[in-house]
Amino acid sequence: MIGIIDYGMGNLFSVSKALERLGAEYFISEKIDELFQADALILPGVGSFKDAMVRLNQTGLAGMIREFVQTEKPLLGICLGMQLLFEKSEENGQTKGLGLLPGKVIRFPRDGLKVPHMGWNRLRFANRDEILSKIKEEHVYFVHSYYVKTESSDAVIASSRYGVDVPAIVGQNQIYGMQFHPEKSGELGMQLLFNFIKLTNERRRSRDIYHLSCH
Repeated sequence: MIGIIDYGMGNLFSVSKALERLGAEYFISEKIDELFQADALILPGVGSFKDAMVRLNQTGLAGMIREFVQTEKPLLGICLGMQLLFEKSEENGQTKGLGLLPGKVIRFPRDGLKVPHMGWNRLRFANRDEILSKIKEEHVYFVHSYYVKTESSDAVIASSRYGVDVPAIVGQNQIYGMQFHPEKSGELGMQLLFNFIKLTNERRRSRDIYHLSCH
């Protein structure tokens, strides 16, 4: 069962509809106890990094997310949700993020680029990962004014080019992020979500086998 985190700043409808089309079991919740029991979490997000972190901190969801990843269950951040996984952002002043991945969120340079970046851009693979199963270097749909800058090349699974190199899919261990909207990116986006669901199911089966063997 996949938990979608409801903190008032996510496009819950489109993400949940995509999971429905893929036949995935999911629930939407703002309750810490419910979300912590999920097999995986999705952190969607639209709007301001600063506002999002204020809400996550005030509700205790930020702490829950940090504890959740310690259980080695998968986490997927989408759009702003991906940016929140990193250490800090310069949007509306310096704001600390969840600190789960190394790097910071900065604004696109103001040298002729149209901001926000809206539209379809091609993925370019940087590191192989199971999340890329059956994925080709094709176009996905972006809407954002800020992007991640990281010195950790290992954390970048795929990038895209929009004046600068934009980390498009990031990941470390079982923590993943997608700067674009997979739920609005056609068959490629649906395959990425399917891969995340598959990864979640495999991790759950592994945990079940481990618990059975310990009894």
